[in-house]
Amino acid sequence: MENKKISRYPVPSFEKMPRDIQEMVKGAEKSYGFIPNVIKALAHRPAELRAFMTYNEALTNKESWLTPEERELMIVAFSGYNGCLYCVASHSAAYRWMSWNISKADQVAVNYHEANITPREKVIIEFSMKLTKNPAEMNEDDFEKLRKQGLSDEDIWDVAWFTAFFNLSNRMMIFLAVKPDEEFYSMGK
Repeated sequence: MENKKISRYPVPSFEKMPRDIQEMVKGAEKSYGFIPNVIKALAHRPAELRAFMTYNEALTNKESWLTPEERELMIVAFSGYNGCLYCVASHSAAYRWMSWNISKADQVAVNYHEANITPREKVIIEFSMKLTKNPAEMNEDDFEKLRKQGLSDEDIWDVAWFTAFFNLSNRMMIFLAVKPDEEFYSMGK
């Protein structure tokens, strides 16, 4: 594992990582073809990396009527608002890879109001943005807008969990000053 500066905090060498973290790193490299900087940076604190990955897998590996593409677009929207370059780059790349649409995620990151998105995508993004910016102002009208777009209460729960978890991720990536992986800029081509 290359050890160029990708974080404010030191990244442990592969050999110094606990065995299970080494396996996690190998698994990421096998899945993605590279080791994402988020994993390298969070390896500074193995217990927190384990918790982060467990939580991420619990959210992303469950059945939901919220599509993976919708999840990525909402994450891109509030990551842009939060100023998290790493998360905008990584989730825009994931969206490009899933959808083969090379511009939509960038549009959403800059200004979802002007982006070429569906009414359902817009309502999901607006809900996640309100939960990001003004959570105390959430009300039943916000839920009703999602229901009118076909989301169940369980789907709305998913929107809230993704918003909460990836806002946490935004804040950690900003705090750590994690650099986006070069591979993100070639995904979806």
